Amino acid sequence: MSVVKILVTGATGFVGSALVDRLRNDGVFSVRTALRDAVATGQDRFDIPVVVGDLKPDTDWKPALDGIQTVIHLAARVHVMRETAIDSLSEFRRVNVEGTVNLARQAISTGVRRFIFVSSIKVNGESTLRSNPFHPDDAPLPVDPYGISKYEAEMELRRLALESGMEVVIIRPPLVYGPGVKANFQTMIRWVWRGIPLPLGAVTSNKRSLVSLDNIVDFIATCVDHPAAANQTFLVSDGESLSTAALLKRMGEALGRPARLIPVPVSLLKLGATMLGKTGIAQRLCGSLEVDIGKTRELLGWMPPISVDEGLRRTAAHWILSEKASRG
Repeated sequence: MSVVKILVTGATGFVGSALVDRLRNDGVFSVRTALRDAVATGQDRFDIPVVVGDLKPDTDWKPALDGIQTVIHLAARVHVMRETAIDSLSEFRRVNVEGTVNLARQAISTGVRRFIFVSSIKVNGESTLRSNPFHPDDAPLPVDPYGISKYEAEMELRRLALESGMEVVIIRPPLVYGPGVKANFQTMIRWVWRGIPLPLGAVTSNKRSLVSLDNIVDFIATCVDHPAAANQTFLVSDGESLSTAALLKRMGEALGRPARLIPVPVSLLKLGATMLGKTGIAQRLCGSLEVDIGKTRELLGWMPPISVDEGLRRTAAHWILSEKASRG
């Protein structure tokens, strides 16, 4: 079996670092990592690191691409909590669209065979109706600048694939969680761990799809050399969707600290959120965002290696160790 030479961008991120570890441990890949800054990122942990700087429309990727057969592109401008750009959409486009297209064009010029682009479920939209999950071939409906930029990058990559013959694989994951997760998921864990009463006990009818770090990494690795993945778009998840209340309860079970849920009517939660100008938060907590991974299963024969409960258990175990370490 020949060794596949892979370049991973965004290798120091949440998904990227886990992916590099997985590919390296598989023993059948030669992994090169594109880093922003050798000093800041600690390049010693990577086998073949190349410093390229930021993802920009004029970044020189040639040293990183030399001899590479497959690119896994994770680097991106993601959600910014305190946006400082005057025109945020333009900034997202500059990085996520123009920066990605620049990388893809240079990949084509150096003979890269396959370009795996980790996009976002936000390309499909922000929410789903009950019993009507997103499918990979649905008409895209991105809303925010991040989702729009990911969709535009997808379109450009498909165009380049048609022109050049380079295979493009597009993956749209929903929320990714796992050991070391940050942002809203970390906040949820903290709430449950501390036993804070949460007014979400009545949010039992919505359905939200998640994907554990282990599952998304396994799926990306599957797409590296699976012949049926070429020029396809895939959705990926743990294979089980949960209501907000169910997620909190099962997170509590994983932590060994039952979630304290108060059954406040969903209508009151939405009204309160609207009055406080927090409709986005209410949508994420009370609305649905469900994906159908039927195509992923059938075309690639892929099944999530671990269950939701196992993913939550691993996440909780890491959180508990971190809490104990922080307290000395």
